[in-house]
Amino acid sequence: MLKKWSIKTEKRDEMVEITHEVSRFISEGGIEDGIAFIYCPHTTAGITINENADPDVKIDMIRRLDEIYPWNHAEDRHMEGNTAAHLKASTVGSSQQVIIENGELLLGTWQGIYFCEWDGPRTRDFYVKVLSN
Repeated sequence: MLKKWSIKTEKRDEMVEITHEVSRFISEGGIEDGIAFIYCPHTTAGITINENADPDVKIDMIRRLDEIYPWNHAEDRHMEGNTAAHLKASTVGSSQQVIIENGELLLGTWQGIYFCEWDGPRTRDFYVKVLSN
């Protein structure tokens, strides 16, 4: 099973929780056991799993990544001017894998799946591929 979603981001740096979309896809597909692969096909965006209980975690993560990878750096050579977005995307990664057990994502109590925008706002895509037993 493979599904593609389009997502419209609203900010340059943004973490959008997509856990519910992935869970709904698994439920509607009747998947009981397997692996969900969540993939972002963009060089300036990514996928991560992190805390979804306290919204300040997203704010802190974005702020700290901005500190490590400032948007404007005098020595950046990439002509598009978005080197920081490429670095953030490589740091976060382009995909995550989650075990599916008894029809549910095997996530920790406080975990959620996030689409990470580092060069928005834009309309982006992400995919979920499920391999089941």
